[in-house]
Amino acid sequence: MAERKPIESWLTDMDGVLMHEGIPVPGADAFIKRLRESDTPFLVLTNNSIYTPRDLHARLSRIGLDVPVANIWTSALASAQFLDEQRPGGTAYVIGEAGLTTALHDIGYVLTDVEPDYVVLGETRTYSFEALTKAIRLINDGARFIATNPDEIGPSAEGALPATGSVAALITKATGQEPYFVGKPNPLMMRSGLNAIGAHSESSAMIGDRMDTDVRAGLEAGMETFLVLTGVTKAGEVDRYPYRPSTVVDSIADLVERVA
Repeated sequence: MAERKPIESWLTDMDGVLMHEGIPVPGADAFIKRLRESDTPFLVLTNNSIYTPRDLHARLSRIGLDVPVANIWTSALASAQFLDEQRPGGTAYVIGEAGLTTALHDIGYVLTDVEPDYVVLGETRTYSFEALTKAIRLINDGARFIATNPDEIGPSAEGALPATGSVAALITKATGQEPYFVGKPNPLMMRSGLNAIGAHSESSAMIGDRMDTDVRAGLEAGMETFLVLTGVTKAGEVDRYPYRPSTVVDSIADLVERVA
């Protein structure tokens, strides 16, 4: 097996890696500090499309993690970039919040429910029956179906919440049309993120807490992968998958010294 190049750039998931239920993971602050002090290119990624990078910067700052806006990459930004490349200056009917609508406005998209080029489904705190009905009818009338990410559930203090993947399945059942998911595990999100910081997969690493999204996306993008055990996937579950991360560590604290 060919030896990998030294790691020159880092991509890391946010929830379960840097923070857990709103609390910073021990070592996360040291890892971010080391990246910034060494001028190492890096991105913090999230499949959550609710928040803008500025929102996420503020949320991370409140728990002591100083991540610049330019170093945050969301499924909403990746989706907007994908649409801008596929159909510049297009139109979309959007189910989502500020993170998604702002990203689409920024690429010059017009948001409309009149013969849109796309129906774009993202995360929202309130999926309305009226909005879902509109989306179903527009897709049946020929609009292309895009979803920011395939995550089926999201966390809350009260328990699991239905997320984009579950709602997309409802729309698919009603229309017969499968969406194109832009976010993890689609390696497209990883490659667009790498391009954003001028990095190459051969010399980059992905840190995640989930085998099914983070590790798979990093693997398929050709990156070195690190699984941390502070989030979703537990140590005993790794061998259930037909692929493996490059390295399994207890937490991001174990990777601070790996930053050159």
